[in-house]
Amino acid sequence: MLEIGADRRTWLLSGPTSSYALRLTDAGELLHLHWGPRIALADAEALAALPPTPYRPFESPLDGREEYPVEGGPRFTRPALSVRTEERRGTEWTFEGHEAEDGELRLRFRDAGLRITLHYRMRGDVVERRVTLANDGPAPVELLRADSATFTLPEREGFRLSQLHGRWAAESRLVRSGLGYGEQIIGSRRGHTGHQQLPWVALDTDATEEHGEVYGCALAWSGSWRIAVARLPDARVQITGGAGHDDSGLLRLAAGEHWTTPVFAGLWSDGGFGGASRAWHAYQREHVVPDAEDRPVLYNSWEATGFDISEEQQGTLARRAAAVGVELFVVDDGWFGARTGEHAGLGDWRPNPDRFPSGLKPLADYVHALGMRFGIWVEPEMVNPDSDLYRAHPDWVQHRPGRRRTEFRNQLVLNLARQDVQEYLWEQLDGLLSSAPIDYVKWDFNRCFTDPGWPGDPYPQRIWVDHVRALYALVDRLRAAHPQVAFESCSGGGGRIDLGVLGRTDQVWTSDNTDPLDRLAIQHGFSQIHPARVMAAWVTDSPNTQLNGRVSALRFRFVSAMAGVLGVGGDLMRWTEEELAEARAWVELYKEIRPVVQRGDLYRLRPPEGGLSAVQYVLGDETVVLAWLQAQHHGEPAPALRLRGLDPAATYVRRGGDVPRADGTGDGGEDEVHRGAVLLHHGLRTGLRGDLDATVIRLRRV
Repeated sequence: MLEIGADRRTWLLSGPTSSYALRLTDAGELLHLHWGPRIALADAEALAALPPTPYRPFESPLDGREEYPVEGGPRFTRPALSVRTEERRGTEWTFEGHEAEDGELRLRFRDAGLRITLHYRMRGDVVERRVTLANDGPAPVELLRADSATFTLPEREGFRLSQLHGRWAAESRLVRSGLGYGEQIIGSRRGHTGHQQLPWVALDTDATEEHGEVYGCALAWSGSWRIAVARLPDARVQITGGAGHDDSGLLRLAAGEHWTTPVFAGLWSDGGFGGASRAWHAYQREHVVPDAEDRPVLYNSWEATGFDISEEQQGTLARRAAAVGVELFVVDDGWFGARTGEHAGLGDWRPNPDRFPSGLKPLADYVHALGMRFGIWVEPEMVNPDSDLYRAHPDWVQHRPGRRRTEFRNQLVLNLARQDVQEYLWEQLDGLLSSAPIDYVKWDFNRCFTDPGWPGDPYPQRIWVDHVRALYALVDRLRAAHPQVAFESCSGGGGRIDLGVLGRTDQVWTSDNTDPLDRLAIQHGFSQIHPARVMAAWVTDSPNTQLNGRVSALRFRFVSAMAGVLGVGGDLMRWTEEELAEARAWVELYKEIRPVVQRGDLYRLRPPEGGLSAVQYVLGDETVVLAWLQAQHHGEPAPALRLRGLDPAATYVRRGGDVPRADGTGDGGEDEVHRGAVLLHHGLRTGLRGDLDATVIRLRRV
């Protein structure tokens, strides 16, 4: 809901539980008024009527109070906007007016030939903010920095900062620390979102999982980015975020050109970290992810075959996958060009004639006849030097004149900002998706920018932004032309996960680490911001030969992967008949609980810090609990799980149990849970052998 004050200078946006208010002063200064619990318009106008901040030597009355700080004038905080022309640098803007349409507030300002529009929209309790910069003048305007928003937090003592850090195969690790004075900056200088940080932060003072105020911000951008969290001298806190990693230059706007920044979204919750997560999840399911369909159970052939694939071999795997109940069969790397290893073939998106002599259509038809959808892996933004594409167009890659072209994994990055590269990829991918009944594309990105040069371009710095804009446009174009195709974002695991790519893809590959115990911590961090509906998770072989050699039961592997979008990635040709039968039972169980997991509200009952950990999903009258016993000391009693999100006056009946164990135990029976508070029996073994154990508990309100 959007409300406007009587003098047309106070604006209030409200969601179900929160409000966001701002005010334009008589002097033309745009000030922040309120972000937090829901208030009335009269409350916002009362805040606007408070006397101005008194003058203090060596301090600015605007710092920490402005809604969108610009460079220039009496300001010393980090500017969200920094521009220059041949004649001047900085901004002296004047207010021109506002529009309110379809729930969006637009505030219009001007500085000579530069038009600046601030956009605000409330979706649930999430505030979406972005900025449009348009050059109406005759001379070019250089955008050194153009952040999407600055969020101002109320004065509090002892803010604590939460962020998600990591590295390849260890993404999304949650860490919390006290916020000191000055700035803390997170981001990526790699050309993509990165494994090292997710573009999300949260701040609180004393919140727990289910109680207390939490302020969170998340950026919808899949390239290099920066979020700065600043605690100012007067203890106010501001969070500024946007595209680009420094102030060396973002874009140059010629006469008539414009740039709209990505959304930088903010959320206030008084339901603790869990309440904030559930609000972020609901927002993404309703407003971000393009397809509301529950995601199918997939099988991916990579860990079974590597590059050594053929049509016959893939058909054999497909039969086994169908027999265990898989709904989507995906052929990974190795189906195209001269791709017999990572040294060659990237860029040549035609089926290998030796491996698929009649193209992909016969295999796709066969997979469909088995009752499954058909998918493929691609990495369109990359090229191998040993490829027909590179031999024909060596100038199409990012490079700097006079310098070596850095290769990671024997590949280079295509300059997707070039129009000819965009058209080539469109022709290749559109032709591929038209040549066979393909239902799914896993879109990978397996290396960072290292040589982001563009010889001959008058403003080569734009490659950082225009690569991402071209990626978005290409995926949008493919989705429009092939609406039946679902897309997954992958970047060596979790290297490109953000609200921007999620607005164009149906799910993301969370991590290349498929070890079920390691994944608990990765999935715990991921769930702080993103829902299970988009989190791909695989069951692979044991021992885990990809990373750590850990041995784990099929039971533990399945229950770990069932916390998101279930997939299978092991070598089914080596699984025993007993393992295949057990796998089919787990897949059948997942299909039954899938609506609750992918659409339900998530409650993190116990974090994965050793011992017992558990998550709970609630959708209507249905509840699902996934629990994992990692370790237990001798003599410890079996810990109870306190459930959340249930009616304390209702009775919940356990709906059977999970997949039985080999000895016939584990089906659980019908245990009543009165008043929805405590589940005493969780079905986990408490033996002393140190085995990893896991269980699935299903409850229904009666």
